[in-house]
Amino acid sequence: MAGKISRIFKISELRQRIFIIALILVIFRLFAAIPIPGVDVAALEQFFGNNQLLGFLNIFSGGALANLSIVMLGLGPYITATIIMQLMTMIFPQLKALYYEEGAQGRAKFNRFSRYLTIPLSAIQGFGFLKLLSSQGVLPDVGLTATIVNVVTITAGSMILVWLGELITEQKLGNGVSLLIFAGIVSGLPSLMVNAYISYTPELLTTYIAFVLLALTVIAGIVMVNEGERKVPISYAKRIRGNRVYGGASSYLPLKVNQAGVIPIIFAISILLFPQFFGQIISAFSENIGTIVTDWVTRIFNNQLIYGIIYFVLVFAFTYFYISVTFDPREISKNLQRSGGFVPGIRPGEPTAGFLKNIISRITVFGASFLGLIAILPIIVQFLTNTPALTLGGTAILIVVSVALETSKQLDSQLTVREYEGIR
Repeated sequence: MAGKISRIFKISELRQRIFIIALILVIFRLFAAIPIPGVDVAALEQFFGNNQLLGFLNIFSGGALANLSIVMLGLGPYITATIIMQLMTMIFPQLKALYYEEGAQGRAKFNRFSRYLTIPLSAIQGFGFLKLLSSQGVLPDVGLTATIVNVVTITAGSMILVWLGELITEQKLGNGVSLLIFAGIVSGLPSLMVNAYISYTPELLTTYIAFVLLALTVIAGIVMVNEGERKVPISYAKRIRGNRVYGGASSYLPLKVNQAGVIPIIFAISILLFPQFFGQIISAFSENIGTIVTDWVTRIFNNQLIYGIIYFVLVFAFTYFYISVTFDPREISKNLQRSGGFVPGIRPGEPTAGFLKNIISRITVFGASFLGLIAILPIIVQFLTNTPALTLGGTAILIVVSVALETSKQLDSQLTVREYEGIR
């Protein structure tokens, strides 16, 4: 590991890219520390301490939401816009052709549409948050002009983060959106360690040891599931063109156990947050109805058992839903048939599509169950330890481990390319 790091910093181009990414992450953390005007810090801390849903959403803002900073929404609106655009490929064939068939230019245009959609989503979410926080006494009840200014500021903050994420992606050392979320999660680790140290007593030694062992087990499990894949063997028929013979090779089609990543959890959190935002928006027009909706949702979600069951079921269902959108067995079967490939023992065409669909359905059962357990892991840990300082955020660990693995692979590929260039 030390040798790999020294090789990375000996290459001037890679060293420059790493410094650029580090500078962008520092800028992101500076933006996350600038709050919007009029925040009651004590009321804010109490509100977030009593609302687990917003605590989860704070993960995706990189901690900026808990500070009510000018980038309080983080990259949540952009992620939501991207998901909506992917879902729309099922409805509009033109978008599907743009995303899957027109190559890099089509993907760039598709991403541009996602950025356009981010703007209204940021404005709507920003308004909902401001109304929610105002009703809880975290923010003063300001007039329409001040609200519009705050919404515009929050929307601009989200778009700045989208731009910073794209700048990081251009360095080809990882996904910019993922690295920004990664930086936000890691930046909160020192405060968590301090709180755990302050809360420590000799009577809790066994609990702390069990917590550390559980954390290591979860990390190992995430690595195994993220790297786990079902390899479907693929053979290519021999084709003769002129005096040359093509094909005849064997390969495999990797089907990952966790193809959906953290997207189903984002889906589930969005659905769970929607009733609260809906109640706040209704309150702007009818205070009585909005209060009834908000109180009803609060009573349901304060029951940890009901909340955990709903959360797990949503994550499980959305995992299947997302994979059904992004994984098209028929399209894969057609591509294999065009290139002369086939699964040994399975006829090309519809039989191959059905075979791949059955495989992905079976492995998704394990992947969806794993994601559901990761999502409700904080509830389980709190129930077992009964110690507020020991909160094992499964979603945060999933993001951190996934981003670390992906970035490590990107660095390895960059080093491999340069080793080949050195041979030439």
